[in-house]
Amino acid sequence: MSKTKHVSETPATQMLRKAGVVFGEHPYDYVEHGGTTESARQLGVDEHAVVKTLIMEDEGAKPLVVLMHGDKTVSTKNLARQTGRKHIEPCKPEVAQRHTGYMVGGTSPFGTKRQMPVYVQASVLDLPRIYINGGRRGFLVSIAPQVLTSLLQAQPVDCALDA
Repeated sequence: MSKTKHVSETPATQMLRKAGVVFGEHPYDYVEHGGTTESARQLGVDEHAVVKTLIMEDEGAKPLVVLMHGDKTVSTKNLARQTGRKHIEPCKPEVAQRHTGYMVGGTSPFGTKRQMPVYVQASVLDLPRIYINGGRRGFLVSIAPQVLTSLLQAQPVDCALDA
């Protein structure tokens, strides 16, 4: 890690430590609406390896987590079909925050306030290492992608579209 900046604990890092997961800490300067393009640029990593955490809801307003490559978007139609739902759409920011306990832009799939089903774009699991939000804006953790399936029981799906 090039920067030696102290990062305080978040519910996400607490969950990872408790589970014995080895992870790297990668703080960066958060830029409003900069997204994964900005974090990847600052950290000098491929945006494809930066995984965004998206909070969505189905036709019954039941929340779910979708983990997607930073340089891709989610086909909600394909996601709904593969998960046996009629309709899926992104949650409003305030609803997502209520479900997760995290601010939008700092949402991690680890240590969420509410237990939700987690789906991961299958090709994410093929990467050697991923960078994913560590529970606050301007903070990513690097982990082995298999942690998503072992710790979160994330179900692989194929719903990526080019951004």
